Amino acid sequence: MAVKSPERPNPEESSVVQEIDWTDFRDHIATADQEGRRKWIFARQPKGRYYRWRTAFSLLLLAIMFAGPFIRIDGNPLLLVNIVERRFAFFGRIFWPQDGIVFAVGMLLFLMGIVVFTAAFGRLWCGWACPQTVLMEMVFRRIEYWIEGDAPAQRALAGSPWTPLKIFKKTLKHAVFLALSFLVANTLLAYIIGSDALIQIVTDSPLNHLKGLTFMVLFTLLFYGIFARFREQACTFICPYGRFQSTLIDENTIVVGYDFKRGEKRERLHRDESVEARAAKGQGDCVDCRQCVAVCPTGIDIRDGLQMECVHCTACMDACDAVMDKIQRPRGLIRYASLEGIEKRQPLRVTPRIIGYSIVLMVLGLGMLTLLLTRSDVDVTMLRARGTLYQELPDNRVSNLYLLKLTNKSNREMGIDLRLEEPAGELTVAGGRLHLAAGKQVQSSVVVELDRSALEGRKTPLTVVLYAGDVKVGTVRPEFLGPRQSGSGK
Repeated sequence: MAVKSPERPNPEESSVVQEIDWTDFRDHIATADQEGRRKWIFARQPKGRYYRWRTAFSLLLLAIMFAGPFIRIDGNPLLLVNIVERRFAFFGRIFWPQDGIVFAVGMLLFLMGIVVFTAAFGRLWCGWACPQTVLMEMVFRRIEYWIEGDAPAQRALAGSPWTPLKIFKKTLKHAVFLALSFLVANTLLAYIIGSDALIQIVTDSPLNHLKGLTFMVLFTLLFYGIFARFREQACTFICPYGRFQSTLIDENTIVVGYDFKRGEKRERLHRDESVEARAAKGQGDCVDCRQCVAVCPTGIDIRDGLQMECVHCTACMDACDAVMDKIQRPRGLIRYASLEGIEKRQPLRVTPRIIGYSIVLMVLGLGMLTLLLTRSDVDVTMLRARGTLYQELPDNRVSNLYLLKLTNKSNREMGIDLRLEEPAGELTVAGGRLHLAAGKQVQSSVVVELDRSALEGRKTPLTVVLYAGDVKVGTVRPEFLGPRQSGSGK
């Protein structure tokens, strides 16, 4: 269900609702004019309790992000997405392409988690934990405040002629942005190729790692472009999350909302004007100071209702609370609330839709847990060698040649023995006992010999069991090809 904006006021019956240009803010986004040209956002630096909480939380997330590639669990990375080698790690567990079912259920669990979280809490992720928001608002924009000053100083600097001071500030800012983008790019690359490979690229001659150097430069330029120029438009134009949020949230979803019941009719506060005098004139608590607009990093007016560009960063909440403190009115004119709660003064509640989503999420979570707990440490494939037929041997015996491929998904070295359990016969591994290094793959040839009496026809199923010492680590059931048995018909 799409979220409804506050209803348009009826001019015949509204004496307490501010007249708003309801046709303007829905026609174009805040960062572009009517012709589609970019409008640069000079957002004031927020101040307040939510900004302090976001700062502390962001520091924790940044520490995890930059330290993540170097954290090891049982010798494996905390997180690794090595697409080149098709090797992945999650909380120290190694996953391979053979774990396709785990990836499929994991993706369903992730997408369902987004649905449930968004239905309940709106874009809380975007404002508090999204890497784009954390890096932009808590790193790059703070450096911009430090070098160029707050929004009025930035606006004045942008409109001033190119003096030595302006050249120095702009050069310093973009040099720092480029250096930070290089650091972020190296961190991302470490999540892809692993920290050991990254350290080797950084410490060795660049000529020996031209491919890695190329990706590093491309990632650096990409992040520099996002944080130095594209900025909030990455959320508006590229990220699909904001675009489909209207299909996930409803009137009971927690959003950053403006209490128009309490705030309208908005009017400037006059000197020595009392609350009672404003109420008598049908005026609300909103004094139309536009501080909520001044601090918004996407340039929207939260008083116009829920909008696609809003990332729920709480900057407008801090700005409004500060104004309410000054005029001695209660905080929360802009607050975390549901639209239903604002319109009908109802408390937050759990809806049947959220309960249904949560049940599906729990089922997927249990399925994922079952797959992880029952996942074998060794993946085995045993197929007859391509282009070969059975061989007839003396003593009325028949042999088949197989190609064996083993993948060690664990963090320890293994010695693997293969035993033919059904039917009775002889199994020989080329090279003898197989040794599997941690997280590695090995291939070998296997010869299976059976007596003619054990054959069930042209194809006979085999049961081959893998042991690491006395521990059974896997089972494979290939087919044995033999001559047609006389009188069999098979």
